[in-house]
Amino acid sequence: MSVRPPVKDPTTPPIPRKKVTIQALRALRQSKTPIAMLTAYDYPSALACSSSTLTDITLVGDSLAQVCLGYASTTQLTLDEMVHHAKAVARGTTHPLLIADMPFGSYHTSVSDAVANAVRLVREAGVEGVKLEGGREIVDVVRKLTEVGIPVMAHVGLLPQRHSALSGYKVQGRSVEGARRVVRDALALEEAGAFSMVVEAVPKELGRYITERVRIPTIGIGAGPWTSGQVLVFDDVMGTWSGHKAKFVRRFANMKDVRDTGVQRYAEAVRDGTFPDAEAESYAMDETEWDKFLHSEGIHVQRGNAGDRA
Repeated sequence: MSVRPPVKDPTTPPIPRKKVTIQALRALRQSKTPIAMLTAYDYPSALACSSSTLTDITLVGDSLAQVCLGYASTTQLTLDEMVHHAKAVARGTTHPLLIADMPFGSYHTSVSDAVANAVRLVREAGVEGVKLEGGREIVDVVRKLTEVGIPVMAHVGLLPQRHSALSGYKVQGRSVEGARRVVRDALALEEAGAFSMVVEAVPKELGRYITERVRIPTIGIGAGPWTSGQVLVFDDVMGTWSGHKAKFVRRFANMKDVRDTGVQRYAEAVRDGTFPDAEAESYAMDETEWDKFLHSEGIHVQRGNAGDRA
């Protein structure tokens, strides 16, 4: 493993895009330019998100509970774990706006606790905003966070942190009353000060209707093609997640096969002795110094005409 810091190539120009701001997102919505958001969970995935000028938002999603930490659900993720991962993502993020999920339980007990926990994410982790799942019941929290200067991204529709109460990960808003409930939540959260909102797993017609009703950018995930933008989980996009593949997921790469093939080839090379190569992949000691070392160990060295060690 290389322990040296990465070397910046002076011939490589910086990514030609200014830092994405909330105002820039509003401009994208106004011009009907789709917004691209992707999750990241560590320094390498943050670098990957920042590698494209088309990435607008990087989200440190609480899906890291499953894809990075092996938990069964997002509800098991702690605030300390989110801070730890968000700090790593912040170090690798350049132009995208950086948002972090507030973990389950970190904004439910009281408004004051929610503010304190959000402040930790901003101050310790270096994120630029937080995302909260919920509807009208969290309006007071959203309003207070906005008042103290912490940008809030809302999240309506399917709420993964409440999958048990919802009896699983089910599409929301399919009935008249269900659709009206999601719309009322969206409008209330906008009024409370949310600068944008994720709309998850709702019928495409409802995703379009919400986008037309609110004046802030909507980021869809399983909400159809007519929201202001889209978000997917990094591991779904890269094809490295072997869990359930939701209908709305499209895999844009197949990194799992590449990864697993690399591991297999490495293990085979170790097993058959072809790695490491004695010359190309190994260090050598000056022959005279090596002879001195052997002599110090009480080992007598005899050399043939070819200079081979005996």
